[in-house]
Amino acid sequence: MKLTNTSSLLILAMLLAAARCPALADSAPRANAGSNGERNHHLGSTLFLLGNLAPGDSPYFFQLNYGYHFTPRDVVTTEAITWTYYEPLGTYGSSERSYPGKVRALGIGVGYQRLLPRKLYLSMQAVPFRQTFYDTEDVRIQHGFQLFLQFRFGGHFEFFSRRWFLEPSVAFNYWPINTHFPASFKEIERGKHNYFLGEPGLHFGWKF
Repeated sequence: MKLTNTSSLLILAMLLAAARCPALADSAPRANAGSNGERNHHLGSTLFLLGNLAPGDSPYFFQLNYGYHFTPRDVVTTEAITWTYYEPLGTYGSSERSYPGKVRALGIGVGYQRLLPRKLYLSMQAVPFRQTFYDTEDVRIQHGFQLFLQFRFGGHFEFFSRRWFLEPSVAFNYWPINTHFPASFKEIERGKHNYFLGEPGLHFGWKF
């Protein structure tokens, strides 16, 4: 949790500094694809895929994003994501007790991103997850459902003739629906939040 909070504070400080920089007070983004050849599609993911290489239990985290820029500042997105977690999400990274097993989540969601002046953006996303619960012997117990909502504030920085972009950000996550937990998992979940504030993000993408 301390590492997560430190990363979020660093990203937030960088975004606030960028917002105060006169050189980044950009005008409206360029027009959409058409006679000027502007790219209005993108594919991307997150650099936190590198977390799969960290020591300990792997999150087996994979993510693919697609976005369509239907105006110079407005983007609709879809996201396919899968990962494994071993502790309550409300105390992720600092839980006193882990689950007696693991949860494997798989989902496809939709979202909206609004590009702001000074290279900043706001986004919201909803991802319904099908969750599979496993015990300590890696035996499947049962399935559940989670509705995962995310609100993100970040920066949008373009490189290499505006073909590539990088988006450092911080997020507020909220899951109002989280069903069919096995009794042994539910015991660990008791009293935990159904939200997580300050998750750092570092998305990247390619525009075409």
